[in-house]
Amino acid sequence: MKVIRAANELGNGSRKVCLAIGVFDGVHLGHQQIIRQTAVDARQHDAVALVVTFDKHPNAVVAPDKTPPQIFSRPQKLRAIEALGADALLEIPFDKSFSEKSGEEFVRELFRDLGQIFSICVGADFVFGRKRSGDVGLLKTLGAELGFQVHGHAAVALDGELVSSTRIREAIRTGNLDAASQMLGWPYAICGHVLVGDKIGRQLGFPTANLDTTNLVLPPNGVYAASTHIEGQFFRVALNIGTRPTLAAQAQLRVEAHLLDFSGELYGDELEVEIGAKLRDERRFGSPAELREQIGRDVVAVRARG
Repeated sequence: MKVIRAANELGNGSRKVCLAIGVFDGVHLGHQQIIRQTAVDARQHDAVALVVTFDKHPNAVVAPDKTPPQIFSRPQKLRAIEALGADALLEIPFDKSFSEKSGEEFVRELFRDLGQIFSICVGADFVFGRKRSGDVGLLKTLGAELGFQVHGHAAVALDGELVSSTRIREAIRTGNLDAASQMLGWPYAICGHVLVGDKIGRQLGFPTANLDTTNLVLPPNGVYAASTHIEGQFFRVALNIGTRPTLAAQAQLRVEAHLLDFSGELYGDELEVEIGAKLRDERRFGSPAELREQIGRDVVAVRARG
């Protein structure tokens, strides 16, 4: 999948373009139907399936105090979109200048820079542009003028409630990871680059990969049975989310993954960890030796999960 930062970089020549537009955090079931519709339109009409999204949540610019944590890291988001059949992704830098464009200005600029747009697909309640001036109604008006089709997909319902990124974040925060996975349409996972830590885990006999989870929504603190793949090989993981109260003088949230039966260095690599059942809450132990014994029991519990 080709990733571009400006519409005129697509290089589609004379081919038409089918667009899916949205923030797409989590690429959940509702997002998936939008992107799949775009891919179907593109295949049927020899067009390019282009997903249009942003490099940050719009609230980060227009309402910083209301910016939600992300469900997916950028690499997760790109992989999920590509898996749904997108040919290219336009990742627009969302800055103050862009935030001041009206919805109509945004669409007309896309039309100018992309050439012949065949269709635009969004969620039925999607709004965009300065003062939320763009919606499905505006798209249909402009489509009638400029000659493109508009698909406004209704939200997907699950268990009688609408699937949304907000609902998924709440499920993750409260530890309802099964519900989060059902709404996402794939297993919930945390993804981040491996940072250099203080190597205390190594001293305890259980080396850990410390994940950079900046701006990501996280489950409640505790120890989880998890798993990961490295170069196609499967590894079970004892995952700790918390402040390490036994070891740390200051409370600093860490996400630490102990990969069972793994040897090697992961510093700087991206690691995606699929989270399963919670094994226990985080708690303070009387000594590092007591903590070491408990980690050993946690590892046994992870292995016992099959």
